[in-house]
Amino acid sequence: MTTVTRFAPSPTGYIHVGNLRTALMNYLIARKSGGQFILRLDDTDQERSKQEYADGIMRDLEWLGLHWDRVEKQSLRMDRYRAEAENLKAAGRFYECFESPVELDLKRKKQLNMGKPPVYDRASLHLTEEDRAKARAEGREGYWRFLLNQTRIEWADGIIGPVSIDAASVSDPVLIRADGQVLYTFASSVDDVDMGVTHIVRGADHVTNTATQIQIMEAMGGTPPAFAHHSLLTGAKGEELSKRLGTLSLRDLRARGVAPAALLSLMARLGSSKPVALMTDLDELAEGFDVESSGAAPTKFDAEDLFPLTRAYVQSLPFDAVAARIAELGVPADKAEAFWRVAKDNITVLDDLAGWWDLFVNGAEPMVEDEDRDFIAQALALLPPQPWTQATWGEWTAVVKEATGRKGKGLFMPLRKALTGQAHGPEMADVMPLLQVVRGV
Repeated sequence: MTTVTRFAPSPTGYIHVGNLRTALMNYLIARKSGGQFILRLDDTDQERSKQEYADGIMRDLEWLGLHWDRVEKQSLRMDRYRAEAENLKAAGRFYECFESPVELDLKRKKQLNMGKPPVYDRASLHLTEEDRAKARAEGREGYWRFLLNQTRIEWADGIIGPVSIDAASVSDPVLIRADGQVLYTFASSVDDVDMGVTHIVRGADHVTNTATQIQIMEAMGGTPPAFAHHSLLTGAKGEELSKRLGTLSLRDLRARGVAPAALLSLMARLGSSKPVALMTDLDELAEGFDVESSGAAPTKFDAEDLFPLTRAYVQSLPFDAVAARIAELGVPADKAEAFWRVAKDNITVLDDLAGWWDLFVNGAEPMVEDEDRDFIAQALALLPPQPWTQATWGEWTAVVKEATGRKGKGLFMPLRKALTGQAHGPEMADVMPLLQVVRGV
């Protein structure tokens, strides 16, 4: 059987690291087995779903190299959902309800006060046709629930392990709203059966959804896929992250210069028993992926962990991979490779290149201690005229040493800080041929 997975975001916003974790796990399962990966846009909420978000989701996945085999849109499958709803009505598994949100809330509060779980009491299941006609005459709009078989729903979860949920402890889910909107739980079940999805990885907050969807799929005559529920992300200190996920959108991380390889490498191993390591090849990443190695406990995520990985990736790039980027900065072609050799070990993201070229072209704000001012003034007076070469640094410091008697760190560090405005950086012998301006003290 061909492995089929899917990533099913709602195009109601930009995808964030939590969404990516789900997408990546499903993608890697399909890639490892030579299967299919479906991008399904769950866009039944027409008010909130926007084309700009759908386009953004695709751009983010393409940026990461997570290419899908086909795109599906739930908004184009409404006739299929209506047809399946009619089948389930005929089978006695859909029933119409008329309670208002206020009435349902009062029922829940009453049950809680009695020490009972707030499970829907199935009052509408026993309505006669006359009762339903009366409710409509009163201006009430009907919505539809799925009638659960009140047995235990069990499956072998790929991450959590054996799961058993008593369906009697779960309310019959609302699957079609009064305004006709088909809700996620139903549309997703129909799609997963129709599209032959064999494996689904998603967040642990969907466990109860999975229980009800298993019964929905079985009621349709379908075979539920293999489910796995990954842990939810927390902040670096274990704090709730869900409210901050919007600030961790992929497009914002991209704007901060995070490398795709860094993001994929971290998210593929985060929360698993395997160590995080930079991997630049998706086939290698897929081959080493094992969903069973993922843990179920909440997983700490710190966006700052992406930058050491990005730094390692950037520093591994050959000149050809960055030549166009360097040319855009205005670096002359005859200096471009030398510039890359000097700058690459001193940047974290590629955007940092601009700062180094600005330093070389316009000079740095000198960093000079009060006790070094006379020394620096004397040293600069001894600086030979341009053009400077790699030999210039050694020749100049030798002359300065002879004239001032300074040596070692007391000689080299003040000169570095005066020329570059930094205490650390590339070898000064490599800097000198690129440095065009030295500001006065």
